[in-house]
Amino acid sequence: MNSNKDQREEIEDEEEDESLYEHHKFVAEVGQRPLRVDKYLMNFIENATRNKIQKAAKSGNIYVNGDTVKQNYKVKGGDTVQVMFEHPPYEYLLVPEDIPLDIVYEDETLLVVNKPAGMVVHPGHGNYSGTLINALVHHFDNLPNNSSDRPGLVHRIDKDTSGLLVVAKTEEAMAHLSKQFFDKTSEREYVAIVWGNIDEEEGRIEGNIGRNPKNRLQNIVYEGDDAENGKPAVTHFKVIERLGYVTLVSCKLETGRTHQIRVHMKYIGHTLFNDERYGGDRILKGTTFTKYKQFVDNCFKILPRQALHAKTLGFEHPTTGKWMSFNSDIPEDMVNCIEKWRGYAKNQLDDL
Repeated sequence: MNSNKDQREEIEDEEEDESLYEHHKFVAEVGQRPLRVDKYLMNFIENATRNKIQKAAKSGNIYVNGDTVKQNYKVKGGDTVQVMFEHPPYEYLLVPEDIPLDIVYEDETLLVVNKPAGMVVHPGHGNYSGTLINALVHHFDNLPNNSSDRPGLVHRIDKDTSGLLVVAKTEEAMAHLSKQFFDKTSEREYVAIVWGNIDEEEGRIEGNIGRNPKNRLQNIVYEGDDAENGKPAVTHFKVIERLGYVTLVSCKLETGRTHQIRVHMKYIGHTLFNDERYGGDRILKGTTFTKYKQFVDNCFKILPRQALHAKTLGFEHPTTGKWMSFNSDIPEDMVNCIEKWRGYAKNQLDDL
C-alpha cells in the first residue's frame, strides 16, 4: 500500500515538474564565492526586488542543480540556478496593444520607427506590457521572428535611449537586415551628452565588452589577459559642442554590444550625463558651489534619463538594394538640457 502511494506521489511530482516553465537560468562562474541565492539573483535579474525573489524561494520556485532551495542557500561555483514557474515567461505571451507608433518610413518589407525614451523595446522581467513589440504585433500581422523569437526586431536600443529602429516585416528582410548589422555594413550615429571636457576633437574607442562580475546589470571593458571575457567592440566619437563641464558628442557604432556607448564613454572617463546605471546621475565634473549643484539637479529633472539619442540610421534596402538613410530630431528633453548647459558655459566665459 505504502509503495503504491509513494509511486503515485512520485508520478504526481514528475507531472508537476513537467508543467513548470523556466524563467531564468544562470550557471555560477568557477571561483564564485558562497553567496545567498536571493542576493545572487539580485545581481542577475533586472528590475527584480529581493522581496519578490524571497517570495519565489518560499513558494518553491528557485532551484539549484535541480532541487528547490530556500533563500539562504549559498550559491557556489558551478551551481546551476533556475527560477521556475507554472506559467510561461510573460515575454512569450505577446499581447497586442494599441500604442501609437512614430513611423518615419514604411513599405511592404520594413518600417523605421522613432522610439521615445521610456519605452521598452521588448517584453522582459518587470516589463510585460507597453513595449514596442506589444505595439508592433497590434499594428502588423505575421511579423517574422528574429533568432530570439522576437517579432520584427532587427536590433534594439535601451529603454531610456530615444531614437531610430528598423523593423523587418518579411522573413527575407529580417535575414538581409540582420546580416548587415552582423557584417557591420549598417550605419548608426548617436548623440550623447557626457560628463567632462573631452581632450580630443575625435577618437576611436576599442575595448572588449562583457558583464561586470561585481554588478551583473552593468557591462565593463575587459583589458589585457582578461580581454577574452568580453566581446570586441569599437566606437568612434566626435565632439559636436563643448559646454563647460559636459560635452555634446556624436558616437558612431562599428559594433553593437549591449550598453556599448555607455560603457565605452565611461571607460575613457566621460560617463553619460544622468546615466543612473553607470554613475552619471552624480556630479562628476564641476565646482562645489551650492548654486552649481542646484543647476545640475535642475538639469537632471529636465532630462530624467541617460543623455543618449539614436539620431541617424542607414542600411541597404533588402529588396531594392538602394541605400536608405534616416535622421531624427534630438528630443525636447535633451534639447532643453543642452540649452541649459550652453547658457551656463556662456555665463562662465562672460565672468572670466
